[in-house]
Amino acid sequence: QVQLVESGGGSVQAGGSLRLSCEASGYSQSITCMAWFRQAPGKDREGVAVSYKGGSYRYYDDSVKGRFSISRDNAKNTLYLQIDSLKPEDSAMYYCAAELTVGGCVAKNFAYWGQGTQVTVSS
Repeated sequence: QVQLVESGGGSVQAGGSLRLSCEASGYSQSITCMAWFRQAPGKDREGVAVSYKGGSYRYYDDSVKGRFSISRDNAKNTLYLQIDSLKPEDSAMYYCAAELTVGGCVAKNFAYWGQGTQVTVSS
């Protein structure tokens, strides 16, 4: 089992920044990839970015490139998402997810999810 706990969300004004954190525990050393997803009210959940244990990463949504930065500290079993130049449309619940298998990572089929951290951006 893997447990994920997100933190760092909050209410900010447009143009501000936030750094979200996701700490993994349990069988965290077996995690192959960790990712950030977000879901706004009335919308489907969408992937933001994924980070692999070996250090590679990619952004699911090209529109966030340049403003979002995913990083991972394997020693701390923690995934981060730095969000700059926040826009009202970034408002959503942000979820951290983890997967143990390469196939699951490639298929975006994550077995473990956190409870989410809310990001609210006002104009």
